[in-house]
Amino acid sequence: MAQVSYEDSRKELQTEQGVLVYHEVGEGPPLLLLHGSGPGVTGWRNYRGVVGELSEHFRCLILEFPGFGVSYAGDGHPMMMAGGSVIAFLDGLGLDSVDIIGNSMGGIVGANIAINAPQRVNRLVTIGGMGKNIFGHGPSEGIKLLMDFTDNPTREGLVRWLNSMVYDPAIVTEELLEERWALATEPTTLEIARRMYSSQAMAAMAAANQAAETTPYWAKLGRIKAPTLLTWGRDDRVSPVDMAMLPMRDVPNAELHVFPNCGHWTMIEAREAWLSAVLAFLTRDDSKAK
Repeated sequence: MAQVSYEDSRKELQTEQGVLVYHEVGEGPPLLLLHGSGPGVTGWRNYRGVVGELSEHFRCLILEFPGFGVSYAGDGHPMMMAGGSVIAFLDGLGLDSVDIIGNSMGGIVGANIAINAPQRVNRLVTIGGMGKNIFGHGPSEGIKLLMDFTDNPTREGLVRWLNSMVYDPAIVTEELLEERWALATEPTTLEIARRMYSSQAMAAMAAANQAAETTPYWAKLGRIKAPTLLTWGRDDRVSPVDMAMLPMRDVPNAELHVFPNCGHWTMIEAREAWLSAVLAFLTRDDSKAK
């Protein structure tokens, strides 16, 4: 496997809203990789450890969502901006349809596209996040720690949140902490994060959801036509594994793979097993949408 370079793979796409940064690695059918949310997150950091293997089979496109400190900032809610940025990105590259891997928030974004624009998604892989709490009340432990950090960004708070993301705390290295801290506390990025995860924003969102007459995305999962692989860490403290029960049952062509001794980042903490399951699914002849 060839070494994948950050600088060599980095590209930019000008859109009407602003510049979208992305990384392109490999050749073959297009595979769009969508990152999650949280302090200091980027698409590159989510997928740099697995893009080498994936790029042996696919043209991997790692999109940096607006509002997370890499692509344009935007003036909206990060989740709301993300979906539109995906469609603009695909249109800008002239791609009619792609396979999608989405981590956490990225999985929800991918699911929404599969619901609302099914012709754009061939196959969908999600990493935690998608669904609805069945056994426990939200927010989860990890989301509460994320809110605490967003309200009061301290290094200690960041460590607590990062530790909630993993089963093995050894994964939270000083190098990981330093790179996350630098981007998470950048003023514009922090201000945008507070639109999403501050305690005030979360309370406002809960009130709006309770008053809304619109159907939540998780109640429309049955509309997803794309074959779907749900990947989950058994020990996920951010998106507890019981959330998988709803999409597992409602998405018509869904499969679920749960990894033991693994937290929220299955592509990092269960790297080899995750790659094996995902590549088997994406390269299987009968996993293409009908």
